[in-house]
Amino acid sequence: MDMSDEREEHYDIDRVLQSWPFKPGVIAARLVRVSEDREVLQMRIEMGVLQMEVTGRPDGEHPGGADNCLEWLQELARSEPGDFTLTLDHCVEIDRELVQFYHRRICFLALRQFAQAVVDADYILALMDFAAAHSPNPQWTMSHEQYRPLTLFHRTQAAALMALEQTNAETAIETINQGLEEIRKVFVKFGAEEQFDQDELIHQLAAMKESLRQEYRVGKTLAEQLADAVAAEEYERAARLRDEIARHHRHEGPQASPQS
Repeated sequence: MDMSDEREEHYDIDRVLQSWPFKPGVIAARLVRVSEDREVLQMRIEMGVLQMEVTGRPDGEHPGGADNCLEWLQELARSEPGDFTLTLDHCVEIDRELVQFYHRRICFLALRQFAQAVVDADYILALMDFAAAHSPNPQWTMSHEQYRPLTLFHRTQAAALMALEQTNAETAIETINQGLEEIRKVFVKFGAEEQFDQDELIHQLAAMKESLRQEYRVGKTLAEQLADAVAAEEYERAARLRDEIARHHRHEGPQASPQS
């Protein structure tokens, strides 16, 4: 075998693809240790495999020498006098990260790596905020803002399931309620509040919440009881519930909220 044949064999990934069949509609992901100090995340896609770093930017690149696009652009914005506006090259890098972090986020969810999924969702929400604040035009802004509800949906799923593992079902349900409220704010901001109740993502979170109620026999959460008491103008009861909620927060620690 000549050198060209050896090189072709070295780059052949048939064995990998054949041993890990692609299944349409299924998020197939796995963690693979490639060296003593490095683990990567792989996602099976049609006709190939995506390989991502588990921390930092998924492709392992360092735009502008920074750990990620947001850090790079924030430093540029601080160093430039006056208003900072994203250039075409900046927009391309942001678009790349939005796609990369989406793939890693859904893989973390599939692997039940909920804390990592929350971290990635929070990063993308922060990047979206920066992009909107320094956008070159409204059309480019909306091309990303349309995906904010999906990012919040994934974050809510991950945070609720993490709460279920680490705390209890009531905390998980309240985490879903907080996520639903964050998504509602997005719909209101863009004048689409009437579409909120019909949105499929909202239906999925509502179904998740009711499933938790039934499986773990959870009634109304303290926060839900507080909202009812305030609506009914039962202020003494509301005060007692606020005190009880504060005690719970001191005992369990504050719940993480999405960056917005």
